[in-house]
Amino acid sequence: MTKVKKVFSMVALMMAVSNFVNAEKIGLVVSTQNNPFFVTLKEGAESKAKELGHELIVLDSQNDPSKELGNVEDLLIRGVDVLLINPTDSDAVASSVRAANRSKVPVVTLDRAANKGKVIAHVASDNVLGGEMAGNYIIERLNGSGKVVELEGIPGTTAARDRGAGFNKAVNGKLNIVAKQAADFDRTRGLTVMENILQAQPEIDAVFAHNDEMALGALKAIEASGRNIIVVGFDATDDAVNAVKQGKMGATVAQKPAEIGATGVEVADKIIKKEQVPENVPVALELITE
Repeated sequence: MTKVKKVFSMVALMMAVSNFVNAEKIGLVVSTQNNPFFVTLKEGAESKAKELGHELIVLDSQNDPSKELGNVEDLLIRGVDVLLINPTDSDAVASSVRAANRSKVPVVTLDRAANKGKVIAHVASDNVLGGEMAGNYIIERLNGSGKVVELEGIPGTTAARDRGAGFNKAVNGKLNIVAKQAADFDRTRGLTVMENILQAQPEIDAVFAHNDEMALGALKAIEASGRNIIVVGFDATDDAVNAVKQGKMGATVAQKPAEIGATGVEVADKIIKKEQVPENVPVALELITE
């Protein structure tokens, strides 16, 4: 190796070491990695953290509030500068937020809000607007009247509450909701719940599911029944978008999880730099149809 090459190699190594030493630690606690939406959110955060030169530590709560608290306590011990958290439950997450508050670590919530505790900023799509978009789409497809089913997400989460509120606001007085039941944002639960509803309800024109995983589960049950029912989901995961393109699902509301994750890291970066950030940071939505 020539002297010039050696010098450049040493400079590159010193810069890399310097960046690692100076890299601020950002903790990201994700509700679950069994859902493609949150996997994409994590990937968006990882990409942005690498771009901005921060160390990102990601932990999975596996939809368990007690594990979520354990993850947060672990990150606090490891000395993170900012905590990004995608709550398993908007009420239960209060313990985790308060733990960070006691350690004076700034908290930013992603996708789902925290009902208690001090949060610096909340990064999410307008879930109420997304629910309205889904409701208006179904109204248009059904020419203003029909019988619909609403599959709800995990009770207590802001995503389930807000998406349902927007949907009901849109369809109230126009469509008849013949069944409304929680399927916990889970595909298998969506399948089981929809099978039971199909047996109980002889007339169903459309289904709105609070996320794509439940929508895809419901779609499987509907296909097995041989009935023709419009299905609308929320999140625009790859499987759902493919189902829409194939004409199996009517639509899905695109929430852009990668952008939510990336925006969360950008907000954390501003907090680290002592810059002002808004309390609510919106991420754009769009309706994907065939």
